[in-house]
Amino acid sequence: MSTRDLPCDPYEIGSLFLFEKLSPDQLGRLCAEGRVERFEPGPVYAEGDPATCFYVMIEGTVVLSRRVGGDDVELSRTSQRGVYAGAMQAYLGDQVPQRYNNALRVTEPTRFFILPAESFAAVMGEWFPMAVHLLEGLFFGSKNAQRTVGQRERLLALGSLSAGLTHELNNPAAAAVRATATLRERVGKMRHELAVIAHDAYSCEALTALIEIQERTAERVARAPVLTALEASDREDELADWLDDHGVPEGWRIAPTFVQAGLGTDWLEQVAAAVAEDLLPGAVGWLNHTVETELLMNEIHDSTGRISHLVDAAKQYAQLDRAPHRDVDVHELLDSTLLMLAGKIGPGVRVVKEYDASLPEVPAYPAELNQVWTNLIDNAVAAIGTDGGDGTLTVRTAREGDRLLVEFRDTGPGVPAEIRGRIFDPFFTTKPVGEGTGLGLDISWRIVVNKHHGSLQVESVPGDTRFQVLLPLTTPEPEPKTGTTTAEEPI
Repeated sequence: MSTRDLPCDPYEIGSLFLFEKLSPDQLGRLCAEGRVERFEPGPVYAEGDPATCFYVMIEGTVVLSRRVGGDDVELSRTSQRGVYAGAMQAYLGDQVPQRYNNALRVTEPTRFFILPAESFAAVMGEWFPMAVHLLEGLFFGSKNAQRTVGQRERLLALGSLSAGLTHELNNPAAAAVRATATLRERVGKMRHELAVIAHDAYSCEALTALIEIQERTAERVARAPVLTALEASDREDELADWLDDHGVPEGWRIAPTFVQAGLGTDWLEQVAAAVAEDLLPGAVGWLNHTVETELLMNEIHDSTGRISHLVDAAKQYAQLDRAPHRDVDVHELLDSTLLMLAGKIGPGVRVVKEYDASLPEVPAYPAELNQVWTNLIDNAVAAIGTDGGDGTLTVRTAREGDRLLVEFRDTGPGVPAEIRGRIFDPFFTTKPVGEGTGLGLDISWRIVVNKHHGSLQVESVPGDTRFQVLLPLTTPEPEPKTGTTTAEEPI
């Protein structure tokens, strides 16, 4: 509630620091076009309402707040005479939407000098034309610079991810090419061995037994166990001795292939029982090519499967052919981002996943959340790099009440207390010139807070820095649009 038509004293108005350099005629005009009102404790204006007035406090106490998700976050509380708020960008006219970007309330009876937005814009343009031009340039220049640098940061991130993806794809692709070339050679040798066998004195029963052994061998190769280096060496020696004892030449060369396929002396005994002793070397050679062929096909299968997995991860990361807003499994998003950044993370950083598998899907803009994960992982890896390059990155998910927590913890040197309150500011960076834009955390904050109605916070001590993203488990009620102007500074 407010009381209007209070007297406007030019002398009192002129005692406020904002107007202390104005002439008596200028103060007289302000009193003529403005007014003084007294407000009882309660709201003065609401965030998102049309910005119709410029407020200057004469006496009292004011509180400035903003809506973040479902909460009102207090930005400033002061009793200093002359503090101001409201239509502070009225001088820009219709170049930007004119709405209050915060909420103002008073906690005790408070008097304001109130100037209509049109009058504020007029006196600014008439009395301070150079200042208005400078402010316009600063306002739009800052927005354009932020937009340009933001686009540049996204392009740099895309280039880095593309380089990492290319590197990750190159390894399995090269392995598949090598295995295919070797497979072609082995198949040729198999045909040759088959021709040799056909000219030897194999009985129909022996050939049938060999073919059955070949089929069972292929099945055993698919189930081959993983051995330690010591276990593999012992088995190779055992197989090589058996082959030498049974007159099979170059047993030392054949034995490692059989061991890799999970075959032992029991399998060789079955082969020896199926054919005559003089035909055993040819049969073992033929089966050796069979085993090599199966192993090569396994390698090709694994390599192409890896390529397919990487392509799927890239599609998941970019959210191609997906709805921009949908219910998502954050673990899928995190895994695709970690995979895309694997090349950048490097071998010195140990990645630990502590996922709560019971978490439900959450409504989100998945492509933009992937951008948040990218920024936070990149910062964590950079922090670990400043501390020697070796460390641990832990990605943890959990449920906290009606919100889902995603936490990125690194073992780097930490964020100093004196800059902790500034790290989410646009263009603030601790990286060397040319290595950081200072927009990664600002963009992340806007995506999490403004677009997902969540929160982004940091806790840090040396050796334990945690960036925590909290997302609502359900879609919040839609809020009225408040335009696209930048946030007002706290009064």
